[in-house]
Amino acid sequence: MTGRIVLLGATGYTGRLVAHELAAHGARPVLAARSRDRLDDLEREVRAVSPGAKVETAVADVEEPRTVRALVGRGDVLVSTVGPFTRRGGPAVRAAVDAGAVYLDSTGEPAFIREVFETYGPRARESDAALLTAFGYDWVPGNVAGTLALREAGDAATRLSVGYFGSGGVSASAGTRTTAASALVDPSYAWRDGRLRTERIGARVVTFDVGRRRVHGISAGGTEPFTLPRLAPGLRDVDVVIGTASPAARLVPSGTALLSRALRAPAVGERLRQVVESRSGGPSGAGPDAAARAASRSHVLAVARDAAGAVLARVRLDGPDPYDLTARFLATGATWAARDGVRGTGALGPVEAFGLGGLLELVQRAGVVVHRA
Repeated sequence: MTGRIVLLGATGYTGRLVAHELAAHGARPVLAARSRDRLDDLEREVRAVSPGAKVETAVADVEEPRTVRALVGRGDVLVSTVGPFTRRGGPAVRAAVDAGAVYLDSTGEPAFIREVFETYGPRARESDAALLTAFGYDWVPGNVAGTLALREAGDAATRLSVGYFGSGGVSASAGTRTTAASALVDPSYAWRDGRLRTERIGARVVTFDVGRRRVHGISAGGTEPFTLPRLAPGLRDVDVVIGTASPAARLVPSGTALLSRALRAPAVGERLRQVVESRSGGPSGAGPDAAARAASRSHVLAVARDAAGAVLARVRLDGPDPYDLTARFLATGATWAARDGVRGTGALGPVEAFGLGGLLELVQRAGVVVHRA
């Protein structure tokens, strides 16, 4: 390998899964986190599960950005699982930009994704850094399914809908609940009428036909509004939604509209954010166990349409639990980036970074099955 792989946030729930995947890949990661004791525990755990694994550890804290910057140099790969990213993600991405490194993270937060593309992306091009934000279940599969659907549909495609759905009792870690709560109170966006427009999460409800069922999803940002129009300039609208089985889905736009108005009041907004985040989390590092993850499945559907709304192409991806996918995507992406680099600099989409063929291989290695219909 030409560059080191540094995993920041290694002792958190997602971080531990990524650490084990990196060891299984034969990588030699530097595992970084705030607590020396928890790092020592994780190192012993990784060596017990993967005998012969070669790992290093380093203490670093995003509250002390210089400790994060000291982790990476030019040509290294920095993987961050430290969230909520809108509050804690800045030091890692800035360190990667300053160092001229490759950066990947596990965020799903629209506000942070937008900051990476619009603020850090131009700086990264100047320093020859490459930023691959949201390189997990949020939002790699939709980029794959969307690109495949658009290629099959051809130039007539002007509208794309991407839906993320779960089955088998998908549960969330404490960190994911906190991050999701944070995202609810931040502005989101969508690709509308050929340009990026600011809108709140849950502003729209989109309906998909899945087999004989009709399922609903609420709008959720994603990286697809940034990445797919660059690959298909004729796209006028891109919807990215998270599926819900709740019969109250149609009420979400009204509820998020009320929340948005409340947040605009200076005395209310920050206090409401603190309350939402404090009540959504749980013990640090807590999350679904291996049995729960084995029982859950992920499904991503992309539908391309023409200007009149006629369906031109459908692509569905079925895979394992979202957390396992995130860990496998990040570990494989980091290993490949350390070995071969990526295609380009700045803020990149996953297809731009690895090419469609490479990304298909990456997701299929992670257990994803692609269906074209």
